[in-house]
Amino acid sequence: MKYLLIIPAAIVAVLLIAVIRAAMLRPTPAKTASLPKADEKRSEDYARKLSEMIKVDTASDRDNFDPEKFQRYHERLAELFPLVFSKLEVHDLDGNLIIKWKGKTDADAVLFLSHQDVVPAEGEWDHDPFGGEISGGVIHGRGAMDTKASGFCIFQAAEELLAQGYQPEVDIYLGGSCTEEISGDGAKKTVRWLKDNGVKLAMVLDEGGTVLENPIGGVKGLYAMVGVLEKGYGDVKFTARGKGGHASSPPKGTPWARMGEFIADVEKHDPFTPKLNGTITEMFRRLAPNMNFGMRLVFANLWLFKPLVTRLLGKISPQGGAMIKTTLAFTKGKGSNGYNVLPTEVYVTGNMRFINHQPTDESIRIISEKAKKYDIETQVLKAKVPSEPISFTGSAFKLIEQAVGKIYPGIDTVPYVMTGGTDAKDYEEICPDCIRFAPLYLSASQLASMHAENENINVSALAPAVDFFKYLMENGENA
Repeated sequence: MKYLLIIPAAIVAVLLIAVIRAAMLRPTPAKTASLPKADEKRSEDYARKLSEMIKVDTASDRDNFDPEKFQRYHERLAELFPLVFSKLEVHDLDGNLIIKWKGKTDADAVLFLSHQDVVPAEGEWDHDPFGGEISGGVIHGRGAMDTKASGFCIFQAAEELLAQGYQPEVDIYLGGSCTEEISGDGAKKTVRWLKDNGVKLAMVLDEGGTVLENPIGGVKGLYAMVGVLEKGYGDVKFTARGKGGHASSPPKGTPWARMGEFIADVEKHDPFTPKLNGTITEMFRRLAPNMNFGMRLVFANLWLFKPLVTRLLGKISPQGGAMIKTTLAFTKGKGSNGYNVLPTEVYVTGNMRFINHQPTDESIRIISEKAKKYDIETQVLKAKVPSEPISFTGSAFKLIEQAVGKIYPGIDTVPYVMTGGTDAKDYEEICPDCIRFAPLYLSASQLASMHAENENINVSALAPAVDFFKYLMENGENA
């Protein structure tokens, strides 16, 4: 009998250890940190410059690319940042910009990226999407966040340092493609130019995470969310075929019926395996001190609750679930052209984002096998592999942490998995540390306006971000 008591006693002991560990975690300064106060006059000047950048329509169109848009944009940039465009080495690669700022040494260079193109401004806007209106301390317009704000901050940082006569220790490159939003080859052209010119990069900093308040439910405080791992990308076409015929007498197992069963099966029985990778584990470790006690009990003790978190994270948060597994979203479809005609062929497309533990080929094989059960063919239209995670202890990540600590005192730097795509993935072949982070504070509503209506950003967000880039430019040799 006494042996039977050992098991519940052991369970109680383990739970007690978990409770003690959670209780011993003390909140970090991020829980009560506040944003730095920027000089009002400086912020207003910055806002006017960003407004002028927004006024140039650089919406990209996969089917009707207009290079003149970007020529006009470059002309506007030259007006706004005269020292950058007169004193530095400017290269226009079919609309893609790469600008070289010669350093004092031949050590590996650093590159700051911000793509020039924006998505089309569809829907109904409260402000002209290309008017660059400034009102109530907010700048409105397409690209205000994604990513003309970070582009402005990069150029403004260089402009101010050039005005001081500053020369960096290592070569600095400022760049941005004009095809990021259409998954074009702009970044690839820039990478090719860098390789052809023998450029070695110690760090690339591109768009990605931002400075956020309360980034996850139950977590309090301000955090710099830094993307250190980018999922792979895939577009896949699923096709079901049949005999067609008149819709008045439909047989069983028509292409649409089989396709519907397949889609429902994927949603009800997700074929992809979730797994807490090192990046997510580190993210939760850094966020845990400022969680409410219930969450802190779980996430401060992943040694105990890891299986539970792995199983439930996707059900609690779609964003959190997307960080730990391959995802598939059905996006487009087509059947017959007539309301009363059974199609001989039905297709839907799916957008896939591949995770490292089930990378591109494996994830495609898994979904192809499921589709085959419904007599559905799978065709891969585009597929890119996920990136390798960046080391949290590496010099490039530590430099970002130092810059955050300098410009945003008290704010914690937290790594996370990028579920969206960036140009940075194309630079991984020539740079070991491609970091995805824009040092701009965004509210939850502003983050939600990305690629949507009424995109905007606070005027007060610009000055700290300019100072952040200036810090990196002055310390690039430490990357």
